[in-house]
This record gives sequence, C-alpha cells and structure tokens, in this order.
Amino acid sequence: MTEHVAKPFLYVVVCAAGIAADVPRLITAAQDRGWEAGVIATPVAMGGFFDAEAVAAQTGRPVRSAWRSPAAPRPFPPPDAVVVAPATFNTLNKWAAGLADTLAVSTLCEAAGLGVPIAVLPCVADALAAHPAYQDSLVRLRGMGVRFGSPYTGEPRPDGSRPGFAWERALDLLERS
Repeated sequence: MTEHVAKPFLYVVVCAAGIAADVPRLITAAQDRGWEAGVIATPVAMGGFFDAEAVAAQTGRPVRSAWRSPAAPRPFPPPDAVVVAPATFNTLNKWAAGLADTLAVSTLCEAAGLGVPIAVLPCVADALAAHPAYQDSLVRLRGMGVRFGSPYTGEPRPDGSRPGFAWERALDLLERS
C-alpha cells in the first residue's frame, strides 16, 4: 500500500499593487513545483487588485482577508513557507513594526515568529523606497531571516520597456539552503 504524503503548503500574501492581477502566475509556478497554496490578501488588495474568485478556483480554497471566528474551522493548514508578492511599502513597514492590524500582516508576524521561511518580492516606487522608515524595515526584516527578491517599481526602463515581475523568483528564494 502506498502512503499518501501531503504536499507542502504555501501561504501567498497578496498586497494592493497593480501587478497583483498576475498572482495566478505565482500559484501555477508553485503548483508546478509541488506546493499546495492558499492566498491571504490585504483588505485593500481584495478591492479589485486581483480576481479572488479565479484564485480561489485555482487553489481550491477561499481567499482569506479577514479573521475567522474562534468556532470556524481553519481553512488552511499551517504554512511550510510564505511568499509575499507583491509586497507593498505599507505592508512591509507594518510587518517590520509588528503592527498586526490585518490578517495578512498578523500572518506574517506569526510566521516570522515560528521560523517559517518567508520570501518577499517588493513592489515599491523609488520615492517610497527612499524613505528612511522603509530602509529600516528592510534591515529589520532581513535580520529576522526574511529573504528578498529584487525590488520592482514598474517604472519604464531607459528604452521605454517595462520590466516583468519575477513571480517565480519567490519560489527560488525558498529553495535556497
């Protein structure tokens, strides 16, 4: 008899940035690499930044944004890893400061406290990235073991083209030893 081995479970935290519409690319890449995934979105991201119904269909699980009641069943198993993509200025600063005022940030604070591997793909405009609070947040989060991909600003390159968002890079960051 063959034993059933559960796939590792990935929490995908989605923040409110225009690129969030492409989060199904990350989920597909994760599934192709053997992960099951569940999405937790910031409340603002739920306001039309991505197609939550399509993502729920893709993962087979509801997209979460609000806390569940104590009597409600847990819709996700504990995470084996977490990806934050796209990660915004607001979410990164709140997380670094421990301001767990949303399910998304609370989940990040808890995962970091449990030592769960976390990969982040920042999506922050250059002007915001220059803010001293943001720089301090990056230092604090890196000190907590958070793994960062290259920042994405969405700004055009000198030739006028726009860089792509490296969704798969988040999974690569989780695989490093």
